[in-house]
Amino acid sequence: MTETPETAPRFIPVGTDARRIAVRVTPGISTAGKPGVVWCGGFLSDMRGTKAEALAEWGARTGRQVVRFDYSGHGESEGDFEEGTISRWAEDALAVFDRETSGPQIIVGSSMGGWIALLLARALAARGEAGRLAALVLIAPAPDFTEELMWKAMPDDVRATILHVGKWVRPSQYGPGQPITRALIEDGRSNLVLGAPFAVGCRVRILQGVADPDVPWQHALRLVTCLAEDDVVLTLVKDGDHRLSRPEDIERILAAVEEVG
Repeated sequence: MTETPETAPRFIPVGTDARRIAVRVTPGISTAGKPGVVWCGGFLSDMRGTKAEALAEWGARTGRQVVRFDYSGHGESEGDFEEGTISRWAEDALAVFDRETSGPQIIVGSSMGGWIALLLARALAARGEAGRLAALVLIAPAPDFTEELMWKAMPDDVRATILHVGKWVRPSQYGPGQPITRALIEDGRSNLVLGAPFAVGCRVRILQGVADPDVPWQHALRLVTCLAEDDVVLTLVKDGDHRLSRPEDIERILAAVEEVG
């Protein structure tokens, strides 16, 4: 599709290296009664994926602001993917949130984006701005995945490669192999959220496929137990995979966004 000034991304500098992060904004309402929406994508995904595009189309149809972006090293943003860490990508998300939104927001986080959404909630709470969050909608959320779903599941030879070589390329059913770096694993440990109960202070809606081969549905249950103080609803999709991008899945996601906002 040919880009126009209205559909082309704009870029904002983030971090000490002023890396340029690509952002797309569907203009619309973002108020207390109708909060805006921020999309946080997954590991090696981008803002032109099925779910993100559907959310932007929903925003255009309903007159609601929807902000999408690509983490550094992803999609249309600058940066080397192999330099990426959870801290770096969370910094990208917070910068986009600060510069592109006002008023309360619904954060929609998919896979790794679910972890980023929780870290965003933590950062806002630390600044006394928890009220900026209207709700979280998490799709197959993967908090702590670098430790719980990667490192702990890796055989000894793969761990040794990461420790001594600095990276290992993991085969992927979704495309080219995924480079897993030592920096990603070690930085992930400084951002773990599932060790003890915590509160995000807003409504949380979680959609999880039971047939997800990447993030087991039990992982979502563990997150629910950690959010003991919040209004949390977990929806298990019996035949749902990790992507949850089928038309019926998109309907569930949009229904969850409308329910909380």
